[in-house]
Amino acid sequence: MQSENLIVGVETSDDAAVYRLSDDLAIISTLDFFTPIVDDPYTFGQIAAANALSDIYAMGGKPLLALNIVGFPDALDKSILLEILQGGADMVLKAGALITGGHSVVDEEPKYGLSVTGTVHPDRVLKNFGSRPGDLLILTKPLGTGIITTALKRGKATPEAYDEAVRYMTMLNREAAEAMNDLRVSACTDITGFGLMGHAFEMADASSVTFEFDSNAIPLMDHTLEFSRKKLKPGGLGRNRSYLKNRFSASEGIEEDLLDCFFDPQTSGGLLFSLHAQDLERF
Repeated sequence: MQSENLIVGVETSDDAAVYRLSDDLAIISTLDFFTPIVDDPYTFGQIAAANALSDIYAMGGKPLLALNIVGFPDALDKSILLEILQGGADMVLKAGALITGGHSVVDEEPKYGLSVTGTVHPDRVLKNFGSRPGDLLILTKPLGTGIITTALKRGKATPEAYDEAVRYMTMLNREAAEAMNDLRVSACTDITGFGLMGHAFEMADASSVTFEFDSNAIPLMDHTLEFSRKKLKPGGLGRNRSYLKNRFSASEGIEEDLLDCFFDPQTSGGLLFSLHAQDLERF
């Protein structure tokens, strides 16, 4: 049974749940956690927290409270866990929110993330559907974190590529979300595990429109295409492309390794939103 106050539920695989408390206040609820994708514990904590907070921004909201979600092996030194938690706490503080507790379990592999609660005006909720013909698509971070972290795991990533990936993965989507205020944004999501094409398909399908991309205009992090050509690709990339094989078409002449970059699963990726064309200059 659905409540009439549930503004966003599970129907369109949106980024978070939104529940109306009053005529001018709704709460946003989300969670996300995963295993380490970088070796440094503090950086891992930062990335995991930024990734979880991103769902609040994708709904047009402001994060308020966060709870830690932790799985940690007995065999590892507890100082590693403290660094992970400190990284997460510092990122939450940067977002202007508070960590107010959490829960931990003993696990064979470290896992960390957050359950986040935020607020939004019920009339200003951004959803992953509603895109209109003639809208422009805006992507606020370049792609490449999945491919670059795979190269890192295989000892093939350069320090420059690693540093760039970390810089974007620890970048909050707060400024991008604030820049959308008072603009005619018809739909929004953040780019994570399904890659640009996967999340774009969810938006387009739910909006009953077709999205068209210029492959030369999609931003990539440095070295992403280079590593893709060297077949340093995560397993999730192949699964994303396989799932979408009958849901997209590509023009002849697009390099396959470039096309693969658009299916690369992202961690703490940017926002993708559709914008009224006349609002582009203001944005």
